[in-house]
Amino acid sequence: MVWYYFNHALTRKLTSKNQSNRFLKMVKKGTYPGIEHEAPRMRWAADFLPVPPILEVNLSEHIPWMLTEEIRGKDGNHPNLKADPIRLVKMLADALSRFHQVPVDNCPFNFRLETALSHSKLRLKAGLIEPKVHFHPEFQHLSAEKAVEILHNERPSHEELVVCHGDFCVPNILFNGGALKGFVDLGELGVADVWWDLAVATWSLEWNLGTGYEDLFLKEYGRRADSEKIQYYRLLYDVVS
Repeated sequence: MVWYYFNHALTRKLTSKNQSNRFLKMVKKGTYPGIEHEAPRMRWAADFLPVPPILEVNLSEHIPWMLTEEIRGKDGNHPNLKADPIRLVKMLADALSRFHQVPVDNCPFNFRLETALSHSKLRLKAGLIEPKVHFHPEFQHLSAEKAVEILHNERPSHEELVVCHGDFCVPNILFNGGALKGFVDLGELGVADVWWDLAVATWSLEWNLGTGYEDLFLKEYGRRADSEKIQYYRLLYDVVS
């Protein structure tokens, strides 16, 4: 058995005698995004994208859990993939392009700015935003109140809507060789501005691969850097989850 810790979530890899694997994911009740957010998104996404099949969900426990089948592949943080970072960056950009091809009109999950900013206000009121705990170093000089104020005052005037992954980080994308195999951690999937994913994806490249890959990723995806939107959506990412 293997345990994986990701922020507020705990995932356990279960291996049977015949070497088939399943994953048990547990998230403390009241945490966002929780199992109650992720399970319906995964079920919906299964009609459009490669995601882990859900075997069972239990929301009644103090720590809700979800059991899924394994997607056979290596996540983007695997040393074999990181050994050729240029190739990996191109694969990740292609994977995000595929994700964003899902029709917006079919998606029942909404994280447009109106929803996201309302969510940020609720988190602030509930005392759930802790900059020293939740914010990356770039934003830890801000208070929770100031961060939410910036998000409201500097809200972009236009949204280019796509179905966003919501947490498009290198370890959340699975590959087998050069082929995309699947997406995981879909608790924040929803219709949102394309820069919600682009800002987080390029940030994750820095965390996992080092600096110098952002421009290549955006070029492969088909965009030029928009520093204002990148900064805005990275702050939003820290505030809302």
